[in-house]
Amino acid sequence: MNLTLRIWLGLFVPYALFFFWYTSFGGRLQPDEIERYMEVLVARGSKPEQLEVWRHFMETDSGDDFAMFNAIELREKPLAIEGVLPGESSSDVLARYTTPFMKNAMLDAAHPVLIGFAANDAMDLWGIEGAEHWTMGGIVRYRSRRDLMNQAVEMSGLGIHAFKQAAMSKTVAYPLDPWFQLGDPRLLMALILVSVGFALQLRLRPGA
Repeated sequence: MNLTLRIWLGLFVPYALFFFWYTSFGGRLQPDEIERYMEVLVARGSKPEQLEVWRHFMETDSGDDFAMFNAIELREKPLAIEGVLPGESSSDVLARYTTPFMKNAMLDAAHPVLIGFAANDAMDLWGIEGAEHWTMGGIVRYRSRRDLMNQAVEMSGLGIHAFKQAAMSKTVAYPLDPWFQLGDPRLLMALILVSVGFALQLRLRPGA
């Protein structure tokens, strides 16, 4: 095997592994899967209106990745529920939810696309009351709706959702699908590896 082939094969293998991990190949959620998830949600006390939202989310699955938009207003002081320590801020309490949630979700290629803090009250607002003020916002990318449902089921068994409610005074979250971002890691990684490959060829070629 010549040097050039070894270089490009050595770069292609890790990229292929990353691509197949990062990309959804499972297809759309099937009716039997949806019913299994619904049974879990019912058993864990989801309200009827929430169940309808979750069912529609699953039944309209595109089979592709999607992003979840989140707007959050934190409480001045978190609710004094079990597990909240004296002196903890709402940010501290929210981290009790987001840290284990994202740590587990990232194993399935979910990750924040952007996150930021509000610089001003809402500057364009109509048709909705009480949405003038927000603390922060963000977008999280998920590999598939199936991944999110698995994540929701797993996290609901940990009892950490109460920390989210204790920390937030209001929130809105909705999925974006189809969606697009210029900084797709698959594209960025391909560009980086191609650059590395050409650099190695130039550096290691005979007489260089």
